[in-house]
Amino acid sequence: MNVVLREVRDADLSVLHAQSIEPEALHLAAFTADDPTDRTRFDAHWSRIRTNPQVVLRAVTAGADGELLGHAAVYGSPDEREVTYWIGRAHWGRGVATAALRALLVTVPERPLHARVAADNAGSLRVLHACGFRVTGRERSFAAARGEEIEELLLTLTALTAP
Repeated sequence: MNVVLREVRDADLSVLHAQSIEPEALHLAAFTADDPTDRTRFDAHWSRIRTNPQVVLRAVTAGADGELLGHAAVYGSPDEREVTYWIGRAHWGRGVATAALRALLVTVPERPLHARVAADNAGSLRVLHACGFRVTGRERSFAAARGEEIEELLLTLTALTAP
């Protein structure tokens, strides 16, 4: 999949919000805002992260028209940098998340980087493994999207470059 990462634009926010409330995506992501449908809270959160110099946030696009497919980011304190990504449901199963994460890892060469994933989110776990992340721990955490505690896998990427 030929993806391009670019800065997030104001015009992207409606699409990103719609992607963030897709029921199947919410279930798989599990660890979400208490009320992901709250657009005011969504906009406030995105305003904060877009202006935070410690956050590397990119829109994931593809095709000649630059269709918005989702977003990918690195955030957190220098000793606990973590990756996150969200790809719209319509684009799953086409290698978008893997290509986007690989491109992000080239953009952000610092290591180690960390990730978290619901233990039953096989697709996201495949993406992280394909990009060189390895499981380094497990914990039970409350997943707001599911309304219960679930198992979460902790992963780390230590290589200097993406595989």
